[in-house]
Order: sequence, then C-alpha cells, then structure tokens
Amino acid sequence: MSQQSAASGHAASPLGVFERYLSLWVLLAILAGIALGLAAPGSVGVLASLEYASVNLVVAVLIWAMIYPMMVGVDFASVRDIGRRPKGLVITLVVNWLVKPFTMAALAVLFFGHLYAGFMAPGEADQYIAGLILLGAAPCTAMVFVWSQLTRGDPAYTLVQVSVNDLVMIVAFAPIVALLLGVTDIVVPWETLLLSVALYVVIPLVAGAFTRRRVIARHGGDETSVDAFTARLKPWSIIGLLATVVLLFAFQAGTIVSNPLLIVLIAIPIVIQSYGIFAVAYAAAKAWKVPHNIAAPCALIGTSNFFELAVAVAIGLFGLSSGAALATVVGVLVEVPVMLSLVAFANRTRASFPAA
Repeated sequence: MSQQSAASGHAASPLGVFERYLSLWVLLAILAGIALGLAAPGSVGVLASLEYASVNLVVAVLIWAMIYPMMVGVDFASVRDIGRRPKGLVITLVVNWLVKPFTMAALAVLFFGHLYAGFMAPGEADQYIAGLILLGAAPCTAMVFVWSQLTRGDPAYTLVQVSVNDLVMIVAFAPIVALLLGVTDIVVPWETLLLSVALYVVIPLVAGAFTRRRVIARHGGDETSVDAFTARLKPWSIIGLLATVVLLFAFQAGTIVSNPLLIVLIAIPIVIQSYGIFAVAYAAAKAWKVPHNIAAPCALIGTSNFFELAVAVAIGLFGLSSGAALATVVGVLVEVPVMLSLVAFANRTRASFPAA
C-alpha cells in the first residue's frame, strides 16, 4: 500500500455505514435466516442439497464474494520488508499457530466434554468441539483490515501480516485441524480439508494476485487504483457476508428455536478464548516494546477468526445442519461485538505503547 493511500486512510473516517452498524446487520441477517428456515423449510432443503464433493455450491459462491475483494488487496511484494520490523509478525504467528488452536481445543473439550456433559449427548458434544477447533485454527484475514483501521494501525504492516498468515495457512491449517480433531477421536477426511483450503485460500489468493497485477498494469503502475477497484467490489462482499449468515441460520433454524440455550453455551468458550488470546498477544507486544500501530493489529489478528473458512470446512466435514457448522456460525455472531470492545480498549491504552 502506498504512503498516499495510507495517509488518506487515516484522514478519512475509519468506519463506513456497514462497519459502524455491523452487529445490527448481522443480527438482522440471523433473524431473517431463522424466519426463512421456519417459514420455508422445503426451499432451504433444496439449497442445502446443492453440493459437490461435500462443498455446498451456494455457500461457496457467497464466501468467494466475501473474500475475493480482500485477496485483491493483499500485496505479497510487501513481505520482503518484514525483516526490518519482525516483532509484530513474530507475535502474530506464534499466537495464531502455536497457541490459539490448542487453547480453543482445550476450552472446547473442557466445556462440551465436561462442564456441559449433562446438557447433551456425547456424540452431539463432539460436533460442537469440532466446530470450535475449526474456528480456533482459522486466524482472521478479511476483517483484519477493518480492525487495523479502527486502531490506526500501520496498513502496510497489516498487509504483510495477512500475506504471511495466508501462506502459513495453506500448509498449516489442515495438519493442525487433523491433529486436534484426531486427539478428540473425531474421524477427519483429509481430502475435504485440503479441498476447502484450496477453494477458500489458495485459489482466491491466486485470483486476487492476478487481478491486482492486471488492475495496477491497466492504470500505469498506480497501486492506489487497487483501492478504488476493491471499493467497487465491497457491496458484493457485504451481500456475500449477510447472505451467508442468512443461509447458515436458515439451515440451523429448527435447532436454534428448539434450544436457544445452546447458542449461549457455544458462545461462552468463544468469548473466553477471544479475550484471553488478545490479552496474551497484547501483553507480549507491550513487553517487547512494539509500537502501538503494529501492536494493536497484531493482537486483533490473533483474536479474530477466518470464519468463512471455518464455516466452509465444517459444512464439508460434517454437513450443513451439523453441530460443527452451528458452532462456527455462532463464532460470527460473537466476534463482532467482542472485537469492537477490544478495539475500544486498544485505543484507550495507546499511550502505554511506544510511538511509531
């Protein structure tokens, strides 16, 4: 990202209408999905049946609509500059891949394997454990740019973190998920995991990189043209997000209405995980004297989740109406208000960190 675009990003209002009221839009999409699932179960069933190789085609298209604009914005050329300021990236990678998946798995087993044992059957509990593991092993990519902008983070450094994170995800997501699901005695079809990584990480990354090069070349090498291009795609990304939430909650409508307490039970370990991971990453950044414009985004990246990938893999592994898919969808509901509260905390504590 150029210095000009970075400066303009800080000068402009950090939140658009959609981001400012994101919790409200997601809540309305959830209510619409539940209403749709109850009012037209036959139509919802038809949509649920449109799948190939365990991947629902409708959800796949919507997820692509969500993540493609973000992938266009990723500048892999910026990776070459990380050697000058490696601390924030080191914290992000350690938290994302050596801490977060395992703490989420531990919390999932603690709550659903033990504390909630009297509320559900063992087989049902395994589904929710699997969903939380998938959520914990998928660090955020798309919404990172929103959280970074809200904390006045360094946009170029955030791009580096996202780029490296995506590269690591290609090779690390499937083995970590397979390991953790294996520990919890859940059978894992590797083919579906690898297919999901290819569909929702590798292919969008390649398509985004190709599009980015074409856009820049068409505008005579002006990299700020990418911002204008992704801005035009943003409405489709918003539609993809909200439509995905509508569908996922439509598929789960019967379960949610019959047992609303289940949503609360799933949300509790996710909330604990989110605040705990943020505390670890933020404290590490403060102890290592990382500037706030790098420290805040690196902590928020570790806290947030790539729920699009988690939802897709949960659907592919266990089905659209599974407990695993529901657990990942609850992650969407919980994430927005939690992340906004952490953004507010990060902004209040800015003076405790070194200046950029």
